[in-house]
Parts: sequence; structure tokens; C-alpha cells
Amino acid sequence: MSKERARRRAEREAERQRAIRLHEERQARRSRRRALVARLTPRSVRFARQGGVIARRHRAQNLVVAGVFVLVQVLVWLIWGAPMISFGVLVFSVLFVPVVVTLAFNRRI
Repeated sequence: MSKERARRRAEREAERQRAIRLHEERQARRSRRRALVARLTPRSVRFARQGGVIARRHRAQNLVVAGVFVLVQVLVWLIWGAPMISFGVLVFSVLFVPVVVTLAFNRRI
């Protein structure tokens, strides 16, 4: 009787060891697959915004400058409507905006 129990216990242990080995192989395969997918998947680039008072102020100033720029372009288009005049004001504005930003907001390059 004890030999029979020892044999069954040995079979259970062998089966348990096979199950453990199979589980470990699956885990290893899964981790290799995940590592491969992580290597091949392109990562998205995150742009970190600067915090603080100065960065907030610069963002607000840039928003004001962009709003005034767009407002000038819309007003010129509505008042004159001629494509050549609108294009001329656009070129003049693109050249003039950095000067205004430097003088108005005291930003030195």
C-alpha cells in the first residue's frame, strides 16, 4: 500500500513539475513577445510644457500677438478685399511682428 502511495505521489509531483515548467515557458515566451512589441512599436513624443509664471506670461503674450495678427489680416481683407493689398499686408505683418514683440514685451533674442 505504501509503495502505491509513493508511486502516486511521485506521479503527482512529476505532473506538478511539468505544469510549473510549462507555466514558466509560457511566461518567458509572453515576456519575450512583449519586449519585441515594445521594441518595434514607435513611441509617441511628449512635449513637456514649461510651467511657471514666465512661461504662462509668454503663452498669453503669444496668444495676444497671434490674435492681433489674425485680426489685422481679417480687417484688411474685409476693408479692401484686393488680393494684392492683402498679400502685401501679410508680408509686412510677418516682417513686422518680431519687431513689435521685441519692443512691446522686452524680449531680447
